[in-house]
Amino acid sequence: MSPAVPAKPKSLTKGKDAIKGKKVLIVDDDMRNIFALSSALQSYDLNVEIANDGEEAIAKLEDIKDIDIVLMDIMMPKMDGYEATRHIRKQNKWAKLPVIALTAKAMKDDREKCIAAGANDYITKPVDMDRLISLMQLWLEN
Repeated sequence: MSPAVPAKPKSLTKGKDAIKGKKVLIVDDDMRNIFALSSALQSYDLNVEIANDGEEAIAKLEDIKDIDIVLMDIMMPKMDGYEATRHIRKQNKWAKLPVIALTAKAMKDDREKCIAAGANDYITKPVDMDRLISLMQLWLEN
């Protein structure tokens, strides 16, 4: 009898195809984070747009009509991620736009604060790319 070869879970390959070609807006004030995230996401055939703060994120959303998902850093100058996410949620046109909050310090109530501000989900930095891709698949399939 030949050794059992574990079958690839179908949902995962379908999931990777589900996010292929999607447009992601990365909102972060740290160029190192932007570089690391955009490089990793481009390897999944995702199109990346970049904003350096909350105000720029909202301007990008106004200019680029086909953004599929937002990765929102929380701690930023000018307009932080909470404020930017609340602004996004006030707009009907972005009611279904998935927003995943990225936060550097995982305090006990961070997740609740992010969700309360309107984020769909939350992930801590340094970002675990497998977990991020799984979250993106989840929210982009909905």
